[in-house]
Amino acid sequence: MDVLYYIILLPILAGMVLFLLPERLKAIKALFALIVSIIVLYLGFLVYGYEPQTLQMALGAGSLSEGSLLREILDGAGQHTNLHIDPLSQLITLFTGIFAVVIAIYSSRAIHRKKEIYHFYSFFLITLGCAIGAVMADSMLLFIFFWGILGFTLYKLIKGQDEKSSAAAKKTLIIIGASDGIMILGIAIIWQLTGTWNMSELNMATSSALETTAFITLMIGAFTKAGAFPFHSWIPDFAQHAPASSTAYLPASLDKLLGIYFLTRICVDLFQVNPWLTLILIILAVLTILVAVMMALIQHNFKRLLSFHAVSQVGYMILGIAIATPLGVAAGLFHMVNHALYKSGLFLSAGSVQDNTGKTDLDELGGLSSRMPVTFFSALVFALAISGIPPLNGFASKWMIYQGIIDFGHGTGIASQLWIVWLAGAVLGSALTLASFIKFISGIFLGRRPKAFDNLREVNLLMWLPKLLLALLCIGFGVFATTWVVPTLFESYSGNIQYIGVWQSTTVSILVLVYIVLGVLIYLAGNIKNMRVAESYIGGEAFREDAGYQVTEFYNTIRELKPLKGIYQTAQKGWFDLYVLFKKLFYALNRLFSKVHTGVMTTYAIWIFAGFIIIMLLLL
Repeated sequence: MDVLYYIILLPILAGMVLFLLPERLKAIKALFALIVSIIVLYLGFLVYGYEPQTLQMALGAGSLSEGSLLREILDGAGQHTNLHIDPLSQLITLFTGIFAVVIAIYSSRAIHRKKEIYHFYSFFLITLGCAIGAVMADSMLLFIFFWGILGFTLYKLIKGQDEKSSAAAKKTLIIIGASDGIMILGIAIIWQLTGTWNMSELNMATSSALETTAFITLMIGAFTKAGAFPFHSWIPDFAQHAPASSTAYLPASLDKLLGIYFLTRICVDLFQVNPWLTLILIILAVLTILVAVMMALIQHNFKRLLSFHAVSQVGYMILGIAIATPLGVAAGLFHMVNHALYKSGLFLSAGSVQDNTGKTDLDELGGLSSRMPVTFFSALVFALAISGIPPLNGFASKWMIYQGIIDFGHGTGIASQLWIVWLAGAVLGSALTLASFIKFISGIFLGRRPKAFDNLREVNLLMWLPKLLLALLCIGFGVFATTWVVPTLFESYSGNIQYIGVWQSTTVSILVLVYIVLGVLIYLAGNIKNMRVAESYIGGEAFREDAGYQVTEFYNTIRELKPLKGIYQTAQKGWFDLYVLFKKLFYALNRLFSKVHTGVMTTYAIWIFAGFIIIMLLLL
């Protein structure tokens, strides 16, 4: 099982070695990181073929003399180095390697001019190794060790040279760090109740207060990492200020894989979730879908628009996992992989546009489809996929989630009885996603192109090739969803799936292709004949060459609707942001306690005496 050592330790050690190389050798660092990522992906394919098992990493204590202090330390630590291989950890490990290779290719060209991230490739590789370590860890102590390091590397992959990016990095570190601290409390409770650190030995009920508390604390950690409501507020700030390589690597792909992996682990393996907790999970899932997509609709900065969709799509994953049927679990995991594919591709597309134009505001862009055709094609595929348009992968996983909700409605309990509410929320979220991505595609690639971009050219091969590969995967995962992808990748963990509807993805994809070809032929045939040319109208007015037509103006009316205007204003003030709320609370407490420090010794003596009396009363 040396492969397991290599796949975890190789990228971590390689990342440490890169710290020794100066930043001016960034091209060598990029090549080194790409080679290591390819090796890790190869090892991921090897691990994918292993039989499920639990094993212990050897720390080399056997070569030390009996009774030595170092041997005792290593023997003690060795009890907490258990690794667990099962279909879920194999799946996440494989796709972690895939995204590492894709981002390594893109960043080798995109990051070389970015001076605000020092030692990018060092933290890139350490993140890769620790992500796989967290997924493979069976011991909860080993798991939280790797998980905690990931919070630090997340911080280092955003921090820049200005106040806004530094503030976003600090906010990310505080939110992730706080959730990690809450998770440690849950792990301590589990050890107190069961006497074991190993996740493979757990299958706890959630019938007591302590068991329920343990579940909720771990759930908070998974929600925060994945970016689910109400622990999502770090993602928009991260995405707006971090380079595309960092955003595509972490919030878009690895953090989603890790967060949903751990949520699946605690909901399916570690705990037996009671009906009330299931109801809470589903409510939070639907709120995540709707709240985030409504925020995405009013964004003008395309990076913030994408970031809110990175939050919204997590709701679909949680819905599938919360249902906890084979169909629901497979659908949630399938959507997790699909989201990582098209959302990382969207962030890479956004990064290419920003790199070429220096702009991130939709009002300042337009008409780039002819200047950046590969980026346009890729972004269009990603936008249609995330919007759930057949036959792409996003439709396939959402269709499975819809089926899972309907099937869930046949059960008992209040959550099952409200299945129509959950289905309506999921479908509405998908429709609003399509609406906001019409804005995204139109604002950047369609419409009138500013004259400043007339000489624009497509980005470098190393920047457009990863996007094209991800777009082809989105198409392939949709076309072969029911015939190969779901049975091969997900049923080994979820169990056999019984569909309640009919969807033959390959057959439908062929029919869609036939309709597209027929449409093109009819269009060409119609253009052969003389056709009437009418004056163009936009928004009810005649088209003028000297006028601009900003796509964002059509969406500003949503912000002004009376039922929504107050909610949007409240959101802008930070009242839906836990970070802002707690910051206001701490500042208020600080002002309160500062009034106590009067500098008068008599006042201090009274407070000390009062505290002493309270402690004595509590002890009695």
